[in-house]
Amino acid sequence: MEKVIISQINLQSARLKGAERDVVHPNKFPKFPTGHHYGLYGRTLFHDLLTKERKRTERTQNPFIMMLVNIERLLKKRTRKKTLSKVLRIVSSSARDSDLKGWYASDHIIGVIFTDTDKEFKDSIEKSLIDKLSNFLDSESLRDVEISFHVYPEENEKSKLANTEPDLNLYTHLVDVDASTKIALMCKRGIDIVGSIVGILLFSPLFISIPVMIKFTSKGPVLFKQKRVGKFGKRFAFLKFRSMHMNNDDAVHRQYVKALIKSQKRANENEEDGKKKPVYKLTNDPRVTPIGEILRKTSMDELPQFFNVLFGEMSLVGPRPPISYELEDYDYWHRMRILEIKPGITGPWQVGGRSSTTFDEMVRLDLQYINGWSLWLDIKILLKTPWVVITGKGGH
Repeated sequence: MEKVIISQINLQSARLKGAERDVVHPNKFPKFPTGHHYGLYGRTLFHDLLTKERKRTERTQNPFIMMLVNIERLLKKRTRKKTLSKVLRIVSSSARDSDLKGWYASDHIIGVIFTDTDKEFKDSIEKSLIDKLSNFLDSESLRDVEISFHVYPEENEKSKLANTEPDLNLYTHLVDVDASTKIALMCKRGIDIVGSIVGILLFSPLFISIPVMIKFTSKGPVLFKQKRVGKFGKRFAFLKFRSMHMNNDDAVHRQYVKALIKSQKRANENEEDGKKKPVYKLTNDPRVTPIGEILRKTSMDELPQFFNVLFGEMSLVGPRPPISYELEDYDYWHRMRILEIKPGITGPWQVGGRSSTTFDEMVRLDLQYINGWSLWLDIKILLKTPWVVITGKGGH
């Protein structure tokens, strides 16, 4: 096999040693002519490069386009090596020297990452590729070639980004999970089911008394349901005991969140022990009822989320799920806290910084948790949570 020189991205030395092995060799796919791999990276390495390119974009804000060409149906209908070789050559030649090309899925989906470009570039690339293929393939065969484009960031307008689910084709690491991680995730789900049932039974007296107190002190339903953003950007109905008056305006919270995220400073201060303590949560909120203040301070308003966990929408441990409008001011790297793992009732922010951190610090805590996740880490956070709840540290 020819030696492959990776010039576009600095890979770790271990990856460099394995790069030659990870380039697809034609002998693995007998349909292709011997000696012609067209410089395509193998699936594993191409996925790694896609992840690195996405992280680079998060830093530089320079978008890229990934083109996927699915030739699975063509492979099933045509066995002529010359035909397949020509298709591969056309797709491969569509990339510039600075672009990345490889197998996105085994030997039937080719991926090309066009770096430092935007979605206007997509139209010209698509037209050029289709024109070249149509000169070689008949109309029926051309329909067997599926071409799709995936722009990162998905939307330049963050208001649109806040109301759309992410394109998971751009996050291959979310599905490239090894067997041991899959088993650990199954165990995490098992703990969630058992833990949520135990929590509901253990706090059943509060599930009876709290609704009575809410009903006697303010008008409106006992439960507050709000659309939140969960794993993979899926929306779900987030449950809490109602702690606010009915028909209130959320403009106060919207403005607060916007100021907090954009300024990257602690948005307000709270007097505690004669000193000013920075806090993350909105304090002195006129919308909160008297009983709501107590529920929030003790985190008892969160108890209905055991049902979210039982239904599989949340986990006992994980990042807190944001409201959709919060995403309007998220930076692109902030979004990773809601893509990688299910949101949780408790998490690193609650037991570590809670309301005394900036927004960026909170996101970094979440990302550290995600990157270093293990069942033991979940157990440690769960063990720390009761003390935080009892002391009310950082609760508002």
